[in-house]
Amino acid sequence: MEVKDKIIVITGGGSGIGRALAVRFHAEGAKKIVAVDINLSNAEDTAQMVDGVAMMADVAVEADIQRVIEDTESTLGPIDLFCSNAGVGMGENIDSPNEEWQTIWDINVMSHVYAARHLVPRMVSRGGGYFLNTSSAAGLLNQIGGAAYGVTKHAAVGFGEWLAIHHKHEGIKVSMLCPQAVRTPMTAIDNDAVAAAANNGMIEPEELAETVVEGLRKESFLILPHPVVLDYMRNKTTDYDRWIGGMSRLMQKITGLIPK
Repeated sequence: MEVKDKIIVITGGGSGIGRALAVRFHAEGAKKIVAVDINLSNAEDTAQMVDGVAMMADVAVEADIQRVIEDTESTLGPIDLFCSNAGVGMGENIDSPNEEWQTIWDINVMSHVYAARHLVPRMVSRGGGYFLNTSSAAGLLNQIGGAAYGVTKHAAVGFGEWLAIHHKHEGIKVSMLCPQAVRTPMTAIDNDAVAAAANNGMIEPEELAETVVEGLRKESFLILPHPVVLDYMRNKTTDYDRWIGGMSRLMQKITGLIPK
């Protein structure tokens, strides 16, 4: 897929990865970009940068996503690419409050479901469309120091697989964006989860956006801004027990249980 002349919606578009995608897609000649964020001011800043449109939405609320889709298609035209990018990190361990687990589930998983639920029928009726769903390398490898994050990102990948399997024949394309550490507000904190994600270095959002454009061009299901993640995946599936052992040792080093 070439993003030139496409109508694109990006949730979490007010900062970080979402803003970098908007800027890169604009440079590629996108027809119109809708920056969606729970913080309308941030969305407006992004929209101004790309001659786009800003919308406020809480992606954990189905009615908000439905409204974004309806407003975009009624005012701008059919959505070609929906980037379900908004995400949060919380629920560090099994003792984290149930409310945190539910919140991160609604944002990191159900937002993808809501977008597909209200957009797939429209896309199918006109011959197809594209979903770029942001997950994480944590959705393939898990997340040290982030129980709920690892679980929900796995679920996001699982839903993306299901969506592709069930609707590929109807023209629906799906890519899962699965980076390790990217320099965004989410990683601007010092904790075990960020330390683990940054084990192979932290990239800039602009670097990631370049990888995304190429991944969309190839229509790859997995878009991996950190190529080493593919090696980790192969190690995991080749010898699961060895991989668990290695991850356990990494966890102990990061948390200080054993010397680094």
